[in-house]
This record gives sequence, C-alpha cells and structure tokens, in this order.
Amino acid sequence: MTWTHCDGPAGRLLGFHFDRTRQGRTLLAATEQGLWRSDDGGVSWAERTRGLPWKDVLAFAGGSDAARDLVVLYCAVRSKAVNGAFAGGIMCSRDRGETWQPAMGKGLNTETKCADAWAYGDISQYQWLLATDAQPLTVYVLNTSTGFHPPHSDTVYRSDDGGATWRAIYFQDPRFQSYNVAPDWLTASVGQSLKGGEAPFGVAICNRDCERLLLVRNEPHITHNGGATWFGGHTRPAPGQTPGPRSAWDCNGLVVTTTWHYYIDPCEPRRRYIAYTDLGFARSTDAGQTWIWWDSKSWPPWRNTCYELAFEPATPGKIWGAFSDVHDIPNDNIISERHGHGRPGGVSLSQDFGASWQNVPQGLPPKPVTSLVLDPRSPPGARTLYAGIFDVGVFKSTDDSRSWTLKKKGLGDDANMRVYRVHLHPDGTLFAIICAKRSAAGKPLLAAGVGLYRSRDRAESWEKANTTQPFLYPKDFSVDPRDSRRILVGACDAGHGDESGGLYLTEDGGSTWRRIGRAGPQTFGGYFHPRHADWIYMTLTEGAPGAGLWLSRDNGRTWHAFEDLPFSNIQRVEFDPADDSVIYVTTFGGGVWRGPAAP
Repeated sequence: MTWTHCDGPAGRLLGFHFDRTRQGRTLLAATEQGLWRSDDGGVSWAERTRGLPWKDVLAFAGGSDAARDLVVLYCAVRSKAVNGAFAGGIMCSRDRGETWQPAMGKGLNTETKCADAWAYGDISQYQWLLATDAQPLTVYVLNTSTGFHPPHSDTVYRSDDGGATWRAIYFQDPRFQSYNVAPDWLTASVGQSLKGGEAPFGVAICNRDCERLLLVRNEPHITHNGGATWFGGHTRPAPGQTPGPRSAWDCNGLVVTTTWHYYIDPCEPRRRYIAYTDLGFARSTDAGQTWIWWDSKSWPPWRNTCYELAFEPATPGKIWGAFSDVHDIPNDNIISERHGHGRPGGVSLSQDFGASWQNVPQGLPPKPVTSLVLDPRSPPGARTLYAGIFDVGVFKSTDDSRSWTLKKKGLGDDANMRVYRVHLHPDGTLFAIICAKRSAAGKPLLAAGVGLYRSRDRAESWEKANTTQPFLYPKDFSVDPRDSRRILVGACDAGHGDESGGLYLTEDGGSTWRRIGRAGPQTFGGYFHPRHADWIYMTLTEGAPGAGLWLSRDNGRTWHAFEDLPFSNIQRVEFDPADDSVIYVTTFGGGVWRGPAAP
C-alpha cells in the first residue's frame, strides 16, 4: 500500500534472507555490490562484507533453524586467478554476516585454465546458491564449466557440512560416465544434450525439503532425492514407448523455442508437423498428442531451423522442406546484426511423412532457404516449386526440385535481396517479401529493395506491390485466399523515432494501403480467416506491451485481444481445415499454442 526507500543497499538485488531464529526481524540483503543487514525490520541497513576478498557478488542464499539457533549464510563472489591460483568463489557466514570465511571445500572446481575447446571459460563462476531453513548446513551451488567432461563440466555441487566438502550430483549428458538425468526427446534421439558449459538461468529449492530442486536451462530438470537422479519437467516417454531414436514423447507444453509453422498433413490429417528453430523439426502421428523428433540418421544437412514445408498433393508422405543453419530470420537478432547469417541452408525431400530427409542435388547457392511453395497445377513428377533464398532471391524448379533457376527480374535491389517468404495464391499470383537490412550494426535501415513483390507470370518478372506505401521493416504478409488483391503486411517501427509499424491492408492489389491496427512497436503479421471473410488476426512480437494476438471481426475497424494467451511474442496464426473453432499460433520463443478461434 505504501513503500519507503531502504537507504544503504545498492546495485541489482540478488536475494534476501529473513532470520527466523529471533523475535526481532533481522534481515539480510545481497546485491551485485555487496551484502547488507538490518536489525530493525528494514528501517536501517549496514554493510556486512568483512572477510570477502571483493564485493563483486554473484549469488546468495541462507537458512535459519530456530530449534538449533543456527543461521548459515552463503554468498559467491566472482572467481579470479590471483598469481595463478584460484581466488574468490563461495563464502560462508555463521554469525549473521558479521564475518565471512571461504567455503571452497574439497570437491569444487578451482581450475584456472580451460581444459578443452568446449569450456565456457578458464575459471569456474559459481552463479547460483540454494539453501533451506529445513537444513541450513546443506547447500547447493551451480557453476559454469572449464571443460566439457567432468570434473570440468557445469554441474550442481552439494555440501552437507556448510561448504567444508562438496560433491557433484548432476551429469546431464548421456556421454558422461555418471549420467543421472532421465533421457528426454533430445538425448534419446541424438545421444547428447543440446548444449552445456553455462549455468542454468533459473533455479529453485523447496524450503521444507532440501532434497527437492529444480533447474532450468533449455529444459527443466527436477530432483526429489537430493540429486541422486533427475527427471525432465518438459517431456516424458509416450505410454508404451522405450526412449530412443524415433520414439514418441508426451509433451506438457514446455518444449519452448521459436516455431515458424504448425502443419496438418493435407493427405492424412492425424499427422502434424512443427517447423522449429534450434530443434529443427518434429512430427506427430496422433494429431499432436505425442511428438517424434528427428535424429542424426534422419535429419538433413542443415538441422538448426526448418522454416517451411511444401506438400505433394498427389503422393501422400512426399514433402519438401526449407532448412537453414541460420535462425531468427526476419526477427531483430538478424536485422540488428546481433546474429550472424553467413551459414548455409538448402532444400531437402522426405518421402515418408518427414521420418527421414534426403538432400536434393539442386544447384542452389549455400544460403538460408527461408520459404518454399509448390504449384499444385503443375504435373506430378515435374512439379513447379519456388524457393526463397536469403540474400539471393527466388529460385524456380520445374522438374520436381532436380534443378533450379534464379528468377529475380524486377525483384529487390542489389543492396538487399533478403527474400524471406514466398506465397502462391490459388489464382496463380506469386508473392515474395524482402525483409529489412542495415548496412552495418547500428546503422539506419536501408530503403533499397525492402518490400512486397508480385509476379503474374510465374516468376519471370516481378513488380513492387507497395510503391504507394513504403515499408522499411516488414516482417510477414498474407493474402486473402478468396481475393489476391486483399493483402496484409505486418511492419515494425524502424527506430530513430519512427512509429510506422502496424498492420497494413490493401484491397486493390497495392494501389492504396491503410493501417488498420497497431498495438505495439513490432507487428509480425496479419492473417485472414479462411472461412470468415471479415475476420483478421494481428500478431505482435519482440516487446509486445500487452497481448500478442488480436482479432478483428469487422475487417480491421475494431480489435479484441486474446488476453488468456499467456505468451506475447506471437508470430503466425494457423487454421484447422476440419475445425473452425480452434486456431494454432506459432511464437518467437514459446513453442506452439492451441486455443479458441475468438477471444
């Protein structure tokens, strides 16, 4: 109701401990700049750092046992090499912070050089501490690595004597001799964890039971027995499945990374597919109840990201995929030049419903393939396909992807040929969008090349569709399946005070445009409902100030937010041909969500 500023503590807060052994409220606070104690319920604070080698604090925890009048405090200061020897690390106080002593007991990593090329750093940083009131002398610490294999790896250390001795209790990679984390879809499929070296970005402990811990990296791992074994909090084997390559997994909603598309197979609707960043690709044979990830024997040469799929309508199971080892196109990591985009990509073909992929000898340049569409009017066995190639242009194949030809007459500009998405309308009109670009990091966005393009002659020539409405930072577009003159483009603010972002609509093929929606600085796209002529969805991503998904039922005149969707970085809206009442949304970092078609 009312708040008073606490004088004394300075810097970003790391944590509190409330002394439960005394009637008066003795409080401890830790920040990145030191530790403070209050003996009057928080009214006044005094620094308590005597004994610390320096005040660069990384972590803090404590426990109070009133029955034994025992208070044990722990902090970790930044590790340093001093005259070639390890210094800093974990400290302990048993006098409520009056003095601090080293707690770097036997068993911890005190190396001062990298053990191998996979080290996170040349000295281990202890970035998390966990302790409880139930057992103050039991403490856990989580670290960064000095090498891949134990004893150099990132792990969880446990001490039951206040830091005098320690033992490692977490070995996440199946290649480790002491591997004690239950397999999940990734480790069972490929025989290794996604990555290691750094400390988790979130941890927790049950204050009543020090045997129960949770840590979160790309996946959550949980122990109920003090680290003897760990299980995953995100996936478990489907009933009757033995974990291994191509086994199915029951997911509880926590397989969360960027998703570009959610597909329902047009030939066999119980088959579903997700185009992922980092995880690449997943498929389901039971309408999304369980999922199967690819493995080293089935994935294509470019396995970081699947951007798009194209289905052969005459042959069930035949699917082309657009793949890349560059992710996040066209989001701000790429546009701001924070992420490199020089890695390759390509087109691969599956003839078994995505169970395996084969590289197609095609002559495409080794660049990210961000989009792929098939012309269903072309003959089976000699299908026409169009591929969007980032930084190059649009390529066309008329022989089932066996050979390709660059088609860029009138498309983009030599300064910017960042084709991001290609779309073929049922009436034969072909569209391509070129996303934003900077000449260098920190520079303004280029005007050259960027925008929406259209071809009426099967990619032989292109014309710009937004000459009357320039876009500096478009992300995605969609075309009304009933009328190729009705087009939606999602655009973002271009920076430097520009507020041109929003959702734009043309109903005359691009002669005129109007902004019909804006709810934040970065609008990803807009999407027409295939069976409700006036329904338009708007999606926001990267810093949406509120809801990331909106619906207009009156062609953009009024909007209603999906307030119940608990994630705001929304990318695309996908539809179920058999069920008008539900939609699927893909996200920038939050997986795929299924929900009602209207708020």
